Amino acid sequence: MRRRYLVGYDIANDRRLQRVGKTMKGWGYRIQYSVFLCDLNGIELVGMRQDLKSLMNEREDSVFIVDLGEVGRWDPRRVQVLGIDKGEEPDGPLVF
Repeated sequence: MRRRYLVGYDIANDRRLQRVGKTMKGWGYRIQYSVFLCDLNGIELVGMRQDLKSLMNEREDSVFIVDLGEVGRWDPRRVQVLGIDKGEEPDGPLVF
């Protein structure tokens, strides 16, 4: 079963920041500079977490992962955007 996750990060070092952003493009859909929506199964979630842990410095950086529920039950009304919406919700599940 695929679940939708909201992933955001605060990376202190510019080089690590670029690497994390590039890595996250392989896991999800960028909705803001450091925020992604990712549709993942359990194995993919473990893989993404491993990728992020290998790139970040846990004493200086932070990553949050919020489980938004099953992909098929996603309700875009759960998220409110104030100001400019940086991206449109993709049609259907996110598959990379």
